[in-house]
Amino acid sequence: MRAIIESMAEQLTRVPGVVGVMLGGSRARGEERPGSDWDLGVYYRGALGLDALRALAGPETEVAGPGGWGPWVNGGAWLRIDGVAVDWILRDLDRVEQVWADCREGRFEVGTQAGHPLGFWSPCYPGEVALGRLLADPTGELATLKRRTADYPEPLRDALTAATWEAGFLLDTATKSAARADALHVSLCLSRAVGILVQALYAHHRRWCLNEKGALAVAEQLPHTPRDFGRTARSVLAAPGGTAAELEATLARARELTRQTVAALGR
Repeated sequence: MRAIIESMAEQLTRVPGVVGVMLGGSRARGEERPGSDWDLGVYYRGALGLDALRALAGPETEVAGPGGWGPWVNGGAWLRIDGVAVDWILRDLDRVEQVWADCREGRFEVGTQAGHPLGFWSPCYPGEVALGRLLADPTGELATLKRRTADYPEPLRDALTAATWEAGFLLDTATKSAARADALHVSLCLSRAVGILVQALYAHHRRWCLNEKGALAVAEQLPHTPRDFGRTARSVLAAPGGTAAELEATLARARELTRQTVAALGR
């Protein structure tokens, strides 16, 4: 299968506009399981040759052009080769480089994107390059960017750890909703607050966090994470309660988790 993927990556670079291809996801990190998807980041610049891309994908596969899947996950295609899922994920290289420049200055965005319930955190773009594996890079641009993203920017680390203020704000905001037994609003505040803390823990340890999947399991094992972080986070997320008293008790535990995490981060 690897030979097929490498050949596909080389063919993708012949599509007008495509600069290079990187392997991402669990296979790039060496954490794949039997049947894991092959995630190919297809980096392009300017006008993308969609006709050529569709011809390469084949008539049975729908290819979404830039913007077809939303503002952050630009587009791509879902293929199956010998029964194995192969995903093409478009990435506008100019935008990736702009986000990388922002990250170096301590700026980041959290955008709405289908498939990302906690939002798409813009540092994912350079993180994908830093953690990905080069498959085809005829101009060497991706290799250069990969070398640059190897060092986690200290301004971004400071910005993401400072962003923990929002976790406390969300939990305070949820107090009135808890008194009304508004389980939906409280649960949404809890999940986002935990997500913010996880992002901060990754940043504190200078690790790129690419999405929510598996992030809690990694964050709870990091050296400076409070000892019961994972257990408490799972508890408040799994059973926040339905009555006012239950929701208020859950918020109290979440506030203590936030306090401990902020203290561990030295904020």
